[in-house]
Formats: sequence, structure tokens, C-alpha cells
Amino acid sequence: MAQNKYALITGGTSGIGYELARLFARDGYNLLLVARTEADLQQRCHDLRTEFSVEATYIAKDLFQPEAAFELYGEVKRRGFWIDALVNDAGQGQYGLFAESDIHRQLDLIQLNVSALTVLTYLFLKDMIARNSGKILNLASIASQLPGPWQAVYHATKAYVLSFTEAVRSEVKDSNIHITALQPGATDTDFFNKAEMQESKILEQGLEDPVKVAKDGYEALMNDEHKVISGAKNKVMVGLSNITPEDKVADMMNKMQEPKKDV
Repeated sequence: MAQNKYALITGGTSGIGYELARLFARDGYNLLLVARTEADLQQRCHDLRTEFSVEATYIAKDLFQPEAAFELYGEVKRRGFWIDALVNDAGQGQYGLFAESDIHRQLDLIQLNVSALTVLTYLFLKDMIARNSGKILNLASIASQLPGPWQAVYHATKAYVLSFTEAVRSEVKDSNIHITALQPGATDTDFFNKAEMQESKILEQGLEDPVKVAKDGYEALMNDEHKVISGAKNKVMVGLSNITPEDKVADMMNKMQEPKKDV
């Protein structure tokens, strides 16, 4: 189906990103994975080639660095890849009260979650417009519609991703370019370890399966849906938030995400 076409997936070595890579590979897409750790990239590419008999290669890039997204695009062009699908999956959070956090860590999150995603979308979208075809899947979150005490910056970055994705989708709606936002809830990935979030009450409510989340996002992208909330309980939560005053939603999230009480 996708002979000679590549899906570029940031954060493609684990969690939702890796499960999305498997879905693209199942449908015959070649893969270009992007992450920071070369050993992980090598192993995942080997696994994908073995399982699906597609080409799977990688570029190691640290998207926390302001120039990395531009460098990534330049390397893709130099190597002659045709990127038919861009998946902006890479993203992190940081747990804790904003006023007590490391502001430099928070700025790093904005760089990764917002700036890198924006640059990659801009550069690859221009190529897609030139050939009037392509697909972009941006990882938003139900956090994009819920103010998030204890993760204030993370939730704000995801609000940006959702708004940005819907706006750009509207701008190219008369083309053959599909742009979709995937909105998972708390999912069983390494996100919580990287965010130092193991003490949050939200972990007591159960985590979504990344395989199911990836399937929801992949199908929505292929069906040209503007966004998809993965998981029934997450749909209910967002639905309730739409009819609840935002200050009350923020208070509700404060209770959900605060540290567990000592027994």
C-alpha cells in the first residue's frame, strides 16, 4: 500500500510511538524512527524489520535542543526519504507544583512538546502541500482540554498541540492531507517515570493500554478524523469538563493528580 513511503515517528522506540510504528509497518510503510538513544533505536528497527519485512531505519536526535528539529529535517532531505506520514509522538511532563519546579526543566518541556512539534509540522507540511498528499498525527492528550495542577506546563503544552492541530487542519482541508490529534488519557508507558510522577493519585485510577491508544489514533488518521479521544472513561471526563466551569475542572484535576496520602 505504501511502497517507498516512510512514516517518520518521533519518540518511536517505546510506548504509543512504538505501537504506532508497528501499525504503520503492518500496512507496508517503511519506518524512520527518531529518539535520543541510539541503542534503543537500533534494537527497535531490528525488531520491526524482522516482524514486518519493511525497511526500518533511524536518526538519533535530541529534540530538547532548539536546532534539532531543523537538523532532523535536513538529514531526512539529504538521505532522500519521502515522508508520507509524520507522527509527532515525542513529549514529556514534569510532576510537581509549578512555583516549586525547575523553570529550566519547564522550558525544556515547552521546547520538546511545542517548539519541536511545530517546526517538524511546518517543514514536512510544506513538502506535503507541494505534492498534495500526506498525513500528520500529533499526540495531544485529554490534558489538552483539562487545566492540570501538578502538571501545569504539560497540560498547557497539550492545549497548544490540540489548538494548533485543529487550526492547521482547517487551513489544508481542501487538500489530500490528513491531520489528526490523538488524545489519550493516562497510559501505561514510561511517561510517569520520566515525569517523576509515581506518587500521583492519578496512577490509582488505572492506565490505558498503549496498543489500544495507538490503534485509535492510527485509525482516526487513516479515516481523516480531526481528533480522537482514546478510551471510554476519558471521553466521559472530557464531556463532563465541557459543561463544568473551568475553575471547578482545575480543582477536580488538583484532587486527581495530587500526591497520594501517607497511610
